[in-house]
Amino acid sequence: MSSAASKYVDEHHGFGTTAIHEGQAPDEHTGAVAVPITLASTFAQASPGVVAGRAQANSFGKGWEYSRTGNPTRGALERALAACEKGRFAVCYSSGMAATTAVTHLLKHGDHVLCIDDVYGGTQRYFRQTVHPTYGIDFDFTDLGDLEKVEKLVRPGKTKLIWVESPTNPTLKVTDIRAVSEFAKKHDLLLVVDNTFMSPYFQNPLTLGADIVVHSITKYINGHSDVVGGVVITNSEDINTKLRFIQNGIGAVPAPFDCYMALRGLKTLHVRMATHAKNAQAVAEYLEAHPAVEKVCYPGLKSHPQHEIAKKQASGSGGMVTFYVRGGLEKARSFLENLEVFTLAESLGAVESLAESPAIMTHASVPPEVRKEIGISDSLIRLSVGIEGLPDIIADLERALAAEPKASS
Repeated sequence: MSSAASKYVDEHHGFGTTAIHEGQAPDEHTGAVAVPITLASTFAQASPGVVAGRAQANSFGKGWEYSRTGNPTRGALERALAACEKGRFAVCYSSGMAATTAVTHLLKHGDHVLCIDDVYGGTQRYFRQTVHPTYGIDFDFTDLGDLEKVEKLVRPGKTKLIWVESPTNPTLKVTDIRAVSEFAKKHDLLLVVDNTFMSPYFQNPLTLGADIVVHSITKYINGHSDVVGGVVITNSEDINTKLRFIQNGIGAVPAPFDCYMALRGLKTLHVRMATHAKNAQAVAEYLEAHPAVEKVCYPGLKSHPQHEIAKKQASGSGGMVTFYVRGGLEKARSFLENLEVFTLAESLGAVESLAESPAIMTHASVPPEVRKEIGISDSLIRLSVGIEGLPDIIADLERALAAEPKASS
């Protein structure tokens, strides 16, 4: 089988062609068009130390000897994801947080990280409550849009890495990735961008100067709420070698079936993202005009403070919309409880629309004073706008916004 080999390697092909074909040539033995699910845990060797599939694996592993080290189905997914992000190397993990963990293993005790202040709650919790106390790595959470302020936080000889989400989760703050990249290079720092919200279809941070891109495959890449996975993508051979060693050493690898499912989801990413963004733009405009809504955060709105930056570095605005509802927690709770098309659930990026309250759900572990500082109030609602019919989505929002909060007993 040659699932890691590419049928289409022309970099001028469009995104859809790349997502459907890169690393996914028909099986050389059977002609199977879909990448086979290779469930084997171990692989026969022709001679001691001579492993199978060495030629096909290329830079995505040394060949097939043991599935923790490398697997043909995972290799196909890694090839496809690297190409979609315009990168050379991709290393897949069992979850987005496992991918984040792998990146932190590039650091050592005493190192210092500059992190966007409005970062995903799980990432912030991991950095604050695990990485800092356990490994002695320090973090400063700051607004990376103010590079003069960031300059004062750099610790010569200690600061090693900048961690960016753009847009951020959940307030959708946009960071000028190229500007931060130039700043990082000036100080000899690695720049990591979590690109989960935009997906590789709308934004490619490596082309903007990032050293590493992280994705939760669980979200848009898979897109169907049925896989948990993560990936780290880079152009650096040295970083790739380290990440692959970490992947093998930690063993946090995705199962072959999950890789197959993610590959299947990836094939329709370009179609899904276009609809996500179209629906989200309409939802944002609808909410911005609604009297029950105080403020809407969506990069595609001209009212968004970083609208021009978003237009410059991304080809679309994505499918995430957040807004502040008038009436505080009671109104927010009433709104969420009265949705029918939207599902009240954590996660995002799936074909179905999801809604949640960051303050008491995804970001509940963030200290209250930090939540207040970065704008995660009780009235904030995060929407992952799906690809259902737009009239049904709008009608659902209208009905839920009109519902009166239940009287407290």
